[in-house]
Amino acid sequence: MASIKLDGNTLTSTELSLVAMGEKVEVASDAWIRVDAARNVVDNILESGETVYGINTGFGALVSASISPEDLATLQVNLIRSHACGIGENMSIPDTRAMMCVRANSLVKGHSGIQKSVIEQIITYLNEDIVPVVPRIGSLGASGDLAPLSHMALALIGEGEVWSDDGPTPTSEVLTAKGLIGVELSAKDGLSLINGTSQMCSFLSNSENLLSNLLPLADLIACVSLEARECSIQPMDPRVHHARPHHGQSLVAERITSIMRNSEILHSHADCHKVQDAYSFRCIPQVHGPVLENYRKMCSTLDIEINSATDNPLIFPDPKNPGKNEVISQGNFHGEVLAIAADNMSHSLFELAHISERRIDQMVDPTRSGLPAFLAKNSGLESGMMIVHYVAAAALAEMHAGAMPRSAFSTPTSGGQEDHVSMGSTATWNLVNSCNLLSQVLACELIIACEALEYRKAEPAKHVKSLYNLVRKISKPLTNDRSTSKEIELIAKELSSGGWLARIEAECGRLPR
Repeated sequence: MASIKLDGNTLTSTELSLVAMGEKVEVASDAWIRVDAARNVVDNILESGETVYGINTGFGALVSASISPEDLATLQVNLIRSHACGIGENMSIPDTRAMMCVRANSLVKGHSGIQKSVIEQIITYLNEDIVPVVPRIGSLGASGDLAPLSHMALALIGEGEVWSDDGPTPTSEVLTAKGLIGVELSAKDGLSLINGTSQMCSFLSNSENLLSNLLPLADLIACVSLEARECSIQPMDPRVHHARPHHGQSLVAERITSIMRNSEILHSHADCHKVQDAYSFRCIPQVHGPVLENYRKMCSTLDIEINSATDNPLIFPDPKNPGKNEVISQGNFHGEVLAIAADNMSHSLFELAHISERRIDQMVDPTRSGLPAFLAKNSGLESGMMIVHYVAAAALAEMHAGAMPRSAFSTPTSGGQEDHVSMGSTATWNLVNSCNLLSQVLACELIIACEALEYRKAEPAKHVKSLYNLVRKISKPLTNDRSTSKEIELIAKELSSGGWLARIEAECGRLPR
């Protein structure tokens, strides 16, 4: 496919994901006009000798320090070097590429005043697959993702490290091998590179991709459990959800009804003696639905953010009235909107995992399921799926800690100048972890539900059968006790990757969206 065009306004989360995985990029030709216009404002201010924050002053609490013209380039390089002090594990290559793409797209919006050559350097790095080594920890989610983006910027000027086949490698070595050189910074360039919400967007985009697969599969896995426990789908009746017309709730009910329509198991117990199922089965739409609604809200927030100008100060060219009024110091770098979106989503995923774990409990308890205790072939001598439930509960406990809002904590920094921060980077990374834990809880439910299906004589619904067959390629039916650790991990990975969802829908029909 053609390279993805960045114009500051139309980048989609799908395109961002493609860039993360290696797709090439280019800047739309009309975007350069805006970039040059904003840069002219910076150059005119420098020529006039006016003092404007971010152009010829210090930064943060050093805002009152005026910098001489001959020191402006040094100021920008010093800014990058001093702020490149991140710690912790390194960001993945896809996450780093996404961060670079978001930064470039924000800069071509034409409100940053950065030199064209600096943006071109980011584009070259993406297209040549020169990916900076970026420690994950260091951003407070306000003033932008300063430390992570500084490590990115350090590589752009030829310093720091980038990834190679041998791991982290000095940037200078890779540039020499490719016949490239580091970019030279001038006034405003360094600040424009590092003052933005790009790392937060990268992590949020990662989570969006994972959840685009996990949320539909969570509904399908719930259907496997419904089949295994011989539950009713009468609570999915559209009249019920028209009476309480939340969109997510209605869609989940529609999805479950669509999946279960051709289930022989469902029809085989239509006239059974049970009056009502446990809440974890009966209330699936009322729990899964709000999670879906929060996900869609998060996606909308991300779509806006990746096409936003998020550095400070911002440039608004006004040829009819040039001067300081064209530059506004403001707070678009503050990541609160992303932090709250991520925190809400992490809490939502905990609820999704919690109801999944409750369904597991319903299936392994013989007093409620009517099945062998823990689905063991020889209960007592064997433990069957007992500890798979424990594992799900342990993962749930970790998700419970992650459900606590990261944005509820703020610490004043920079001598009190930056006195409220979002902790958005922490919140968005926490969401990535929550997504991974959710996949593991759902994998536990799926393994147990497939084992419970072994005791049903009738055929399950077509989508359920398709998923069952995929699981059985990794996790065979129990014949005696065995370790299922690797099976859980492999199934969790398949659930997150999207491959299974695509295969099931290709075979059985697309699930309602």
